[in-house]
This record gives sequence, C-alpha cells and structure tokens, in this order.
Amino acid sequence: MYALKKGQENYTNQKNQPALIDPAVIRAAGQIYHTYCEVHPEITGQASGVAINRSNHRGKVIFTHQPILLPEECFVPLNQIESYMY
Repeated sequence: MYALKKGQENYTNQKNQPALIDPAVIRAAGQIYHTYCEVHPEITGQASGVAINRSNHRGKVIFTHQPILLPEECFVPLNQIESYMY
C-alpha cells in the first residue's frame, strides 16, 4: 500500500510542467493569432494565447490567463506561439 501511495505522489507533483502540444496545433494557433492581429489592429490588449480544437484546428484568441476549455480543446500560450513564428 505504501508503494502505491508513493507512486501517486510522483504524478501529482508534475502539474507545474507544461503540457506537450502537437507542433501542427501550435502552427494552427499561430495562424489564428496572426489573422486576429491583422483583422483587429486597433485592439491593444495583450492576448494570453489561443484555445484551439485538437482535431479540426479551429480556435479563438484568449485574453484571460486561465481559460475554460471544452474537452477537445487545448490552450496554446502566446510565448509558445511566438517561439514557433520566428
């Protein structure tokens, strides 16, 4: 029983690690963000990232730091998007 609890502690401590995101999803999120910036140049608020559907790559720009996602969505932070754009 002790070994089982010890193993569970290892999984709960990994919450601080960023989730791995498919590079195709990150590229699609970058396209969504780039299009948003072109269409809405007057909006100066700093986006926090893009919420995107993993299967069909449809998404939206998010301005809150802890978005509420649907089960098939993932959140791609802006710093990850920018690292793929350059």
